[in-house]
Amino acid sequence: MRFIVNLAAAAAVAVATTASADEPVKIRIAWVVPIANWASIIYEKKDLMTHYGKTYDVEPVHFQSTPQMITAMGAGELEIADFAYSTFSIAVENAGMSDLRVIADESRDGWDGYYSGEYYVLKDGPIKTIEDLKGKTLGTVGEGSAIDIPVKVLLRKHGLERTRDYTVVEAPFNNMPAMLLAKKLDFIATVPPFSLNPDLKAQGRVLFTVKDALEGPTEFIIWAARDGFIQKHRAAMVDLMEDAVRATRFLTDPKNHDEAVQISSRLIKQPPDHLGWVFTKETDYSDPNMQPDLASFQRATDLTQANGFVKEKLDVQKYADLSILNDAIKRIK
Repeated sequence: MRFIVNLAAAAAVAVATTASADEPVKIRIAWVVPIANWASIIYEKKDLMTHYGKTYDVEPVHFQSTPQMITAMGAGELEIADFAYSTFSIAVENAGMSDLRVIADESRDGWDGYYSGEYYVLKDGPIKTIEDLKGKTLGTVGEGSAIDIPVKVLLRKHGLERTRDYTVVEAPFNNMPAMLLAKKLDFIATVPPFSLNPDLKAQGRVLFTVKDALEGPTEFIIWAARDGFIQKHRAAMVDLMEDAVRATRFLTDPKNHDEAVQISSRLIKQPPDHLGWVFTKETDYSDPNMQPDLASFQRATDLTQANGFVKEKLDVQKYADLSILNDAIKRIK
């Protein structure tokens, strides 16, 4: 009898193990800005995804800014972060995540005539030059974020230092235009769709852009994952990247603009005629194959280090693993 019981127990363990192995890998992917960040929109095109729900499942996770993702990644609550150039280097150097890897591109700022992040002040306000920001209150979505570092870089060039010369207040992107117009902030950082606020356009003006501050186009946001997760679930990650590239190609193809607008309309609940800007040069550039530009990413991380956010320069080539992406691309006809 004991032998039979043991056989039954062994069989149950074998069945449970097989079922577990056959379950899709759960992958949580971060996003901040709707439409602009891939996790918020590409899974609206599940008809293009041959592996979704089979070898992997995705849970998009919203964050106010990219620095918050460092904590989530460190706690094992996130598998793929859409880190900024700044938060990637901060995560590696300051948070000790030396196993982080750049696995794909998400967006580039100011690339080949495409949009560059904007910084607004009031059109009729007292701020006419960068020097006029001395003593003022500046809004940011998160200190150390992609949109925050350029402010620190440019203001330092003009002799203004954080805490000594100006105050920084963190606020969500969607709240900052109203805070500027109500004079609760003197300066805000913004990106689409929030930069398209008609009241902001009417009453505000752009003081400078990210491209002005960083002196050129920049690999702005990348996908990053930890090497241990990549190695453990490599097959599922290749499947995920194949589906992601297929959806990215579709959304960035001008032939599909009308459908991309309709998807965006459903997603953020705005009329389609308000969304003609999506996936055009009025937004950041996204590579159709999700291939990151590591040279401009290196330049941007160097600026992060030069402005005191990390102690050591980061050699991004050592922290890039594009093999998953490249294997995925080879599969797509």
